[in-house]
Amino acid sequence: MSITVSQFRDVADGTKEGQFEIGDRAKVRGLKDLDPVYRELLDGPVTAVVAVTGARGRPNLTPVWFDYEDDKVLLNLASHRKKVTWLRAAPQASFLLMNPQNAYHWLSIKATVVREISEDDPADGGRVTAQLDRMWTKYSGGQGSYPLREPGRDERRILFELRVDSVATFGRP
Repeated sequence: MSITVSQFRDVADGTKEGQFEIGDRAKVRGLKDLDPVYRELLDGPVTAVVAVTGARGRPNLTPVWFDYEDDKVLLNLASHRKKVTWLRAAPQASFLLMNPQNAYHWLSIKATVVREISEDDPADGGRVTAQLDRMWTKYSGGQGSYPLREPGRDERRILFELRVDSVATFGRP
């Protein structure tokens, strides 16, 4: 499987005709094959904005921690959140990762849910918890288990695996 990457023309070297349009398209096997200037957005603690379709058919935007494996995006959500219901009803999402130091350096991903894993799953539930703990370390620098579960609620997590359908890139750091 390959992923189409639309490479937008940027203004890093000054304004020019056709700026902000797609310049080239390329194919990659997975997110790890992207140019390193975009992989740094994926691998660093850059908060993504995820868009999912809400109950009224409108986009809902939320900042989330970002993780991926090969050609799959991983989205770990508390099971009681509205996004879980919305993703089940409309299993597509878009992610935007923007360099916090330069808004003209970003990456967007369009993806489709291909698998859902409950933290309670006897075979794979441990993977959900381990992935959440990895994200805790990546984004906070904290060690050990994710400590922000909602008090007074038996918060259970759902890990959504989303196949990357396409990627768009823009700019340089």
